[in-house]
Amino acid sequence: QVQLVESGGGSVQAGGSLRLSCVASGYSSSRNSMGWFRQPPGKEREGGAAIGSDGSIRYADSVKGRFTISRDNNKNTLYLQMNSLKLEDTAMYHCAASSAVLYWSLLLNPLQYNAWGHGTQVTVSS
Repeated sequence: QVQLVESGGGSVQAGGSLRLSCVASGYSSSRNSMGWFRQPPGKEREGGAAIGSDGSIRYADSVKGRFTISRDNNKNTLYLQMNSLKLEDTAMYHCAASSAVLYWSLLLNPLQYNAWGHGTQVTVSS
C-alpha cells in the first residue's frame, strides 16, 4: 500500500521561502514519476512541479525559476524548495506518485497520478 506524507507547509510572508517534503512508503519512489500539485482556494488542482522516473523535470510556468523539485531515492523522499513566494502561491500542496512511466508532456497532469498525500497548507501573506 502506497503512502505519501507531506510536511513543511506553513505561513510565510511574500518573498519568503519554504521547503516541502514528501515521504513515500510502500514502494520505491525511484521507479515512479512524482510531483507536487497544488489547489488554491476555490480553484482546481494544478500541477506545480514533477520529476519523472528517468529524472526529467517539468515545472509549471507559474513557478519556474522560483521552485525546485528534487528527490532523495535513498530516503524515498520528494522535496519542493519554494523561494520568492507570492500571494498566489497560497494553496494546499499535495504530493503524488504515478505507477506509470510518464512522458515529459504528461508529468503535470494530475489524472496521470494514482497515489496522493493528504496535503500540506502553504499560506503566503503580504
